[in-house]
This record gives sequence, structure tokens and C-alpha cells, in this order.
Amino acid sequence: MPPTKDEVFEKVQGALVDALGVDDDEVTSDATLVGDLGAESIDFLDIVFRLEKAFGIEIPRPELFPEDILTSAEYVEDGKVTEDGLKKLRERMPFVNLSKFE
Repeated sequence: MPPTKDEVFEKVQGALVDALGVDDDEVTSDATLVGDLGAESIDFLDIVFRLEKAFGIEIPRPELFPEDILTSAEYVEDGKVTEDGLKKLRERMPFVNLSKFE
């Protein structure tokens, strides 16, 4: 039987509390990792490791870090993501808020 929504939330919450040193009540379903919880890029690998352990899964790194997009001249120009790059990122990662790249 798959875990309930509450069970998933508790595991994610625990991983974020441990990785980021935040309080349980700070981790809500609306909280953002960077803006609300203060995560930095170095924290993301720790978070992924903890989630993999909590759920007994392996998250393929290309799913999280789209190197093929971010290193392509077609998608990045002068250190900024192009319109085509944003389109590709939205296709690959529809759950991510990319508004800061616009």
C-alpha cells in the first residue's frame, strides 16, 4: 500500500528539518526551500540523500540537475537562461517555480 499524503509529508518534513536545521512548524506545504527555509545550493544534495534514505529510493541526478540544459549554448547565453532554456526547463521540471529566471 502506498504511503498516505500525511506520511509522505512527515518524511519530507523530517528530511528538511535535519538537513536545514529548521523547526518542524517552519516546514509547511507552501514553504519554499530557498525563500522560506533558507536552503542553499550545497543543501540540495543533503536533502536528496535524506529523501532517498527516508523513502528507500534513488533519485537519478539528471532529474534534479539538468546539466545538459545549463551547459548548452542554445539554452544559456552570457550566463543567463534563454527563452528556449526556460521552455526546456519547464518541460523537464514542471513543478519548479522558474519565475526568477524570467
